[in-house]
Formats: sequence, C-alpha cells, structure tokens
Amino acid sequence: MPCTHGLHLIFTTACSPDRVQQDVTSADVDELVRRTAEAASAYIRGDIRRYLTLIKHGDDYTLMPPYGGETGRGFDTEGALEATPKMFRSGEADLELVQSYASGDMAVLVAIERQHGEVGGMPDQDWSLRVTLVFRREGAEWRLVHRHADPLVRAISMEQMAVLARGQG
Repeated sequence: MPCTHGLHLIFTTACSPDRVQQDVTSADVDELVRRTAEAASAYIRGDIRRYLTLIKHGDDYTLMPPYGGETGRGFDTEGALEATPKMFRSGEADLELVQSYASGDMAVLVAIERQHGEVGGMPDQDWSLRVTLVFRREGAEWRLVHRHADPLVRAISMEQMAVLARGQG
C-alpha cells in the first residue's frame, strides 16, 4: 500500500512495511492523559522546562495555534525556552478529557484545557482551550506530532463566526 498523508495516516501507523505495530493500551492512554494534564499546567505557568520533560515533540510536529493563522511546523525548543516564561505566568490548568482514540502506535486526545493565568502581560483571566492532540509512539516514547487548539470553549453566534472567518474579528 502506498504511503498516504492526512486523516488516513492517523489510523495507519506506518508507511514502512517492516515497522512493528504495538497496540495502544488503556494504561498507555491514561499515562498520556496524566502527562498532558501536568504539561498543560506547567506551560500556562511558564514552566517550559517542566513541559519539555513531559512532552516530546516529533520531528514532523505541526501546530494549529489557538489564535489562528498559518500551521506551524516543527518545535523550536530554544525559542520556547526563551519566549514561554515571558509570555505565560502564574497559571493553573486542568485537563478535561472529552474523548480518546487509539490505533496501533497512534493515540488521539480530544480535550478541554480549563486554564487561567497571566498571558502576554494581561491580567489573570480564563484561557481555556479546546484541543486535539495526536501522539505517535516511537520505540518506548510517545511523541506529540500534532496539536490543534482553539479558544471556542463557549459557543459563539453564527454572526461572530462569520466575522472571524472574514478575518475581521
């Protein structure tokens, strides 16, 4: 079968015919949820070093950030070490798991990061996000290969959505 990209890749674990697939267990998912929750707390309080001990990024990592714009590719560790403590302070987070999916060496977490903190020099406020996280197991280690986040935890009207879609919001 040829190597494919996109959604199909989530459910096929490799493009290499000699790769050995290991099924994801409920214990694996539980551990990913625990680590992700702890990582979210570390990140919102600006503790990027702790975050990086909990979450490893794949070389092919993509980010669809909560503020929109272009999809980011790769994870700039040096840049994050410098910028994150300046951007995020004094926050707290809880992870509310909505759903998890697992197949082969892939796991997907759909969650709400219920969080607040000081972000970008603004006073402490709610910064909760809806997130979809795609992890791939590489050997004994899980790698975050995709994160999609948006701030639409509370519903907005069709008119508000239209303004955002036009880039006017």
